[in-house]
Amino acid sequence: MATAGDVRPSVEQAATAAVVHRVYVWETPVRLTHWVNVLAILVLSATGLYIGAPFLPGGAAVMTWMRAVHRLAAWVFVASLALRTYWAFAGNRWASWRALVPYLHAAGRREAVEMALYYTFVRRRPPPAVGHNALAGIAYSVVVALMFVEVATGFALQALETPGWRTALFGWLVALLGAPTVRLVHHLGMWLLLGFAIHHTYSAVLIDIEERNGLVTSIVSGYKFLHRPP
Repeated sequence: MATAGDVRPSVEQAATAAVVHRVYVWETPVRLTHWVNVLAILVLSATGLYIGAPFLPGGAAVMTWMRAVHRLAAWVFVASLALRTYWAFAGNRWASWRALVPYLHAAGRREAVEMALYYTFVRRRPPPAVGHNALAGIAYSVVVALMFVEVATGFALQALETPGWRTALFGWLVALLGAPTVRLVHHLGMWLLLGFAIHHTYSAVLIDIEERNGLVTSIVSGYKFLHRPP
């Protein structure tokens, strides 16, 4: 004979399941460019470190291959960045460029503060968000700017070896800052992107655990699971 205690869990589970919404958040171009950027940045970082401090036997032959791979990965990265920039205007509301500037409206500023309180252990749970939360949006705007800086400084350094259109478009950076400074900015940008990748992974896993929304798998499937209407 079933008791009230036996029935209650099943009723609560049914109620919980009834308010879970499967929402298609990340469209194909968003997911594609995300993973292309991951691979491109890893390849660019590995080859860039070697170009800066070669250590393998083989001399010029190995360096030639490293430079070739570095340049190929750079073009892949540029293509991915161009597609994602286009999709910031053509995609859904969660892919929109507006997600990068939440501080333009009061609700976004309030959510950014609430998220900061969560990260500093003042708030127990993160504020609900379907796409990027406001604080993440601000961080991503800095990351996107950093990616463009890496592209510009990379082409400026290439212009030192292969003059032409690179010199016409990016040579002013070397003229203004000097080659050593441009190289230093390019190198520091790499470390900042790698550092962000570590924090980004940690944050994604943390929020996934807190909200139980499938955030980590959503960048593969595109779908998140919300415990309220989107």
